Amino acid sequence: MNDNSLAPTLVPKIFRFSDVDAFRSSIRNLNVEFTPLARKVSAEQIILNLPGCDVNYTKSFPRIYDAQLGRNCTAVGFSMDDGVPIRFNGVERDRSVVVIGRSGAVYSAVTRTPRQYASVIFTPEIQDRGWPLSGPHFKMFETSASAHQSLRKLVLQVLSVPCQSVDPLEVNGIQAAMRESLLAAVDAAFADIIATSWVSRANSVRQWKVFTDVQAVLADDVGHPIYSAELAQHIGVSVRTMHDAVKRYRGMSLHRYLRLRRLWLVRKRLLSGAHSVKACALAIGFWHLSDFSRSYRFQFGETPSETLARSRHASSNSPIEQVRQP
Repeated sequence: MNDNSLAPTLVPKIFRFSDVDAFRSSIRNLNVEFTPLARKVSAEQIILNLPGCDVNYTKSFPRIYDAQLGRNCTAVGFSMDDGVPIRFNGVERDRSVVVIGRSGAVYSAVTRTPRQYASVIFTPEIQDRGWPLSGPHFKMFETSASAHQSLRKLVLQVLSVPCQSVDPLEVNGIQAAMRESLLAAVDAAFADIIATSWVSRANSVRQWKVFTDVQAVLADDVGHPIYSAELAQHIGVSVRTMHDAVKRYRGMSLHRYLRLRRLWLVRKRLLSGAHSVKACALAIGFWHLSDFSRSYRFQFGETPSETLARSRHASSNSPIEQVRQP
């Protein structure tokens, strides 16, 4: 979401979601595409917009997601809790880990359980503090436990300032002080980087390129059958190399991920008021409709026809949107 009309404030905005179909990322300068791994969700985004940076605290749900940072930004991310590791850019290790991305950088992540994490997105891009470069994708680094805890503590502090006790004339000064504190905490985290063997693997460009090449082909058309040998030949690697890359970044096989992705794409079409279940399923590549219906019900807890009927009912009961005249 890139809504630059949101004004800086000391009062964070809170977005809550209990319905996976209604979930939308409200983070500015970060475009997110996701596939859910759970039927029921409880998600929350707490966002504080400050001059020159946004603080984002997300309580997430099981999902596969890809994100791309906007231009002229620097994003720094880290976990806010401890649990089943998030698979970030193919590596399942997030304790005392800080990730960084710069203008246009992308990342892939898989969360198999509800997790909490934060990001600070600085605008314009930070270039003069000696932070690591990221390249085309976000990079991961291990920092000290104390630096990681300091980042966590600071995020909680800036999101819980008692605004009713703040003099309006002091707001600008407090906002500037918050940004400086965040910059200093990130400085400390990168100053405490620990040299570990897994970091070079996490930041590898070769497997990332194979994965993104596969993603590019799948993005063009998921409606036709995908054959491993043809896909591997198309991107110029062996079948094994291709499958290893997909499994690394998705945490599952290519064809299992593709099936999940197709089911989610069908659901989105049904929710938008598709003409028929059959037409939707065929368009996304499901040729055996009975098998498709069973898989859909297992994944979402209802049949495709129930999803479509609910969508039509909601649409018929919604007020007619007024057309704005030019």
